[in-house]
Amino acid sequence: MFVIRLPNGNLMVPQTAIGNDGRMIGDAYVEIGPQDAEYARLAAQAMTEDEAARRRAQWRDGDEALQREFAEFARQNSDYRWSEPGDDADPA
Repeated sequence: MFVIRLPNGNLMVPQTAIGNDGRMIGDAYVEIGPQDAEYARLAAQAMTEDEAARRRAQWRDGDEALQREFAEFARQNSDYRWSEPGDDADPA
């Protein structure tokens, strides 16, 4: 999921939804504005909706450079379990 800069200047930021029992429900986007404490940090990595759509399309089309970039990102953020395309392993 990407940080997306909306036409009005706000950002759509990925956020994980956690249930009352502490289990992850899923990922969603929340909209934040410049008044949010995290806005400046997140804005530095934001892309437009069109850029995000192009990145998703490249990924689906098997763009090897993008897959390498993702693998490097996943390696640097190894606290999380990331799956490669076609990986049917159980993420739990």
